[in-house]
Amino acid sequence: MIDRVFRLDEHGTTASREIAAGVTTYLAMAYIAIVNPQILADAGMDQGAVFVATCLATAIACAAMGLYANYPIALAPGMGINAFFTYGVVLGMGHPWQTALGALFISGVCFVLISVLPIRTWIINAFPRSLKLATAAGIGFFLAIIAMRNAGIVVGDETTLVSLGDVSSWSVVLAVVGLILIAALDALKKTGAILIGMLAVTAAGLLVGEVNWQGTVSAVPSLAPTFLQLDIGAAFDMVFFGVIFAFLFTDLFDTSGTLIAVARQGELLDEEGNLPRLKQAVIVDSGASMLGSLLGTSSVTSYVESAAGVKAGGRTGLSAVTVAVLFLLTLFLSPLAATIPPFATAAALLFVACVMIRNMTGIDWDDATEYVPAVVLAMTIPFSFSIANGIAAGFITYAAIKLVSGRFRQLKPAVGTLAVLFVAKIAFLGA
Repeated sequence: MIDRVFRLDEHGTTASREIAAGVTTYLAMAYIAIVNPQILADAGMDQGAVFVATCLATAIACAAMGLYANYPIALAPGMGINAFFTYGVVLGMGHPWQTALGALFISGVCFVLISVLPIRTWIINAFPRSLKLATAAGIGFFLAIIAMRNAGIVVGDETTLVSLGDVSSWSVVLAVVGLILIAALDALKKTGAILIGMLAVTAAGLLVGEVNWQGTVSAVPSLAPTFLQLDIGAAFDMVFFGVIFAFLFTDLFDTSGTLIAVARQGELLDEEGNLPRLKQAVIVDSGASMLGSLLGTSSVTSYVESAAGVKAGGRTGLSAVTVAVLFLLTLFLSPLAATIPPFATAAALLFVACVMIRNMTGIDWDDATEYVPAVVLAMTIPFSFSIANGIAAGFITYAAIKLVSGRFRQLKPAVGTLAVLFVAKIAFLGA
């Protein structure tokens, strides 16, 4: 039955190999069950409920990807969007987290529509590569400043805006040690480098008295504080146009890039370089972004950590289903997740930030009409503490430079239209 469902023989694999690959993927991405609840808790959400929502959303999405699309690609709440949700929309703009969840749901509906229709391919092909790369890098910078603040590496300063914190404190020392350990393990190709690093830093924190042990296993926390608590009506306000677009834009390109990258590594593309069953994969992915907001977590998206499982031999959806089962078992580990201190998750966030920032290397640094808008976009995201503002700045700058330099023929209609819309939004509604 398993062979019929997942077509194991057709893909030249076995059930044991697929399960082992699923375990590998799980170890590479299990950190999200710890990091995501801590980030959303800063928005005022119940940490226990978010932990459950994170695990459930991940499990359901992975099972759907495995059973419907038959791909070894795992999904979970995306890094970057969760930070923008908390620090940009809720704390930065002052909106209730319920309304922010409503905005996520609306962006998810839009994502489903453009995934079912041919619009998705048109949008992906129309957007400049430099701005796609800069968005990923900008989110990396955004995560970095949040991580450094949470660890106490940087602190607020009335004169210089930011300043170096107390670098002799245990939180700073352990966060830095954690980053070094994670990076070293990753360089050694160790599976689960981020998770191992976080647990090691937590253990060190226990030894020096900076961490309070809260246990390992317990009953599953209640999902009620976040389940169906989204406020869709309030999110229809025009003020949320930029926020919804930022959620949608990030989901769109993050998902597309991850699907192609993982499929290429696993040699899952056809002879023409296309991904078979692409429609099923993107429907699952876009539907998962809606699922997260209903359960009470940030958008669920395809995870590049799936590449670890593919490298271990995963070729079918049985790997993704294995990840789903393991995240359901993780539901009983909420005390362990609550034990992990902020400085341990800061180390993980800093490493993820470094991974995302390296996207800047793919920008054409010989063309000022490409790299200047890209740098403006990437810098505006952390400095304005908003992904939406960064994307707007990038598109406006890109269109303006192309026009003034006489290279308007390189400006595709979709980009020019969005630039005009961003200018109109700033003029009439403010940033």
